Amino acid sequence: MSSQEKTLLRVILTEGDIRKVSLAKKPDSVDNLVVALKESLGLNYNFSLQYEDQDFGNALCNLTDISELQDRATLKIIPIIELEALNQEEVLDDSASTADTEILSTSSQERKTQWPKEFEIPFFTVDVEYRLRQGNLAYLKDNTYLKLTKELKHDILEKLAETMFSFKAYPTNDDYAQVAAALVNKHPCLLESGSSTGWGGWKNSLKFKMGNFRSKMRNLGYPDVTINGGRRGMNNPEGIPSRKRIKKPKKCEINFLPNFPEGHNNDSLELVRKEIQYEMKMRTPSPSLLAQQMDLTFALRRKEIVESAPAISDVLERWPALFREPQVGRLSVFNLIKGLFS
Repeated sequence: MSSQEKTLLRVILTEGDIRKVSLAKKPDSVDNLVVALKESLGLNYNFSLQYEDQDFGNALCNLTDISELQDRATLKIIPIIELEALNQEEVLDDSASTADTEILSTSSQERKTQWPKEFEIPFFTVDVEYRLRQGNLAYLKDNTYLKLTKELKHDILEKLAETMFSFKAYPTNDDYAQVAAALVNKHPCLLESGSSTGWGGWKNSLKFKMGNFRSKMRNLGYPDVTINGGRRGMNNPEGIPSRKRIKKPKKCEINFLPNFPEGHNNDSLELVRKEIQYEMKMRTPSPSLLAQQMDLTFALRRKEIVESAPAISDVLERWPALFREPQVGRLSVFNLIKGLFS
């Protein structure tokens, strides 16, 4: 077949989504074919291709050579994703609670580390660091406390809230105390006279600042705080009752409710979910393909579980691969299989 001839293809996206694609000419490489299919089908994620090989009774084989592509061929889209290994030093020990915790995705980027044992105060802007350094020198000389301006206190709290949010959207009371104590330990000029701890006021200020910071992140669409938006209040009398339990991570959860992977939305991930169901109906499902697809759809799965709290039977129906041994064995903070069979 000449490379200038029109090419007609049958493309399987999922079991329930099979499309007819017409290309003006046959691509000269598999990579160019992928590009052409992305444009024709409006796909914004990476994938490989399989084709029905007539030499093996139309069984699917990986398409690695464009010469294997015939006119009116049937192709199957196989979504792919690059995985990143989770640093085992950054996960909790086996004593951490794992109740109601789904496996963690190794490629999700929202929560990179757990809350540190020792909170390290971040560096502030050059101006703030200079004023704190001068204040610390004065304190060491004659125990003079720094006179805080409203602007200076705002800058300090804003940076601390941003750093805390990178670990947790909802810090505990002990977390606030830890940060406040670390702040005055590094910058003794910020100690509060008349306070039994020297940092009680900072702790309370951090709580208010984190509330404001969560509101800002909620407006930007961060899922782990938007999930708790719309609660009942003076400006929202019809919202969710404020006494309703806040949805937030358990002690062991690093990736509670991450954003969708870059280039994906609910519709594209739903296609991958259907592909998982299709693959699970095969006599011998591909472990590597299922691992890729389950990792890619982690954010969608978490969204469903956190927002809707579906029954186990519903989860099993929509995510049959989740209950396979390789998926159970990927629980990042606890060796579940070893614990069950020890």
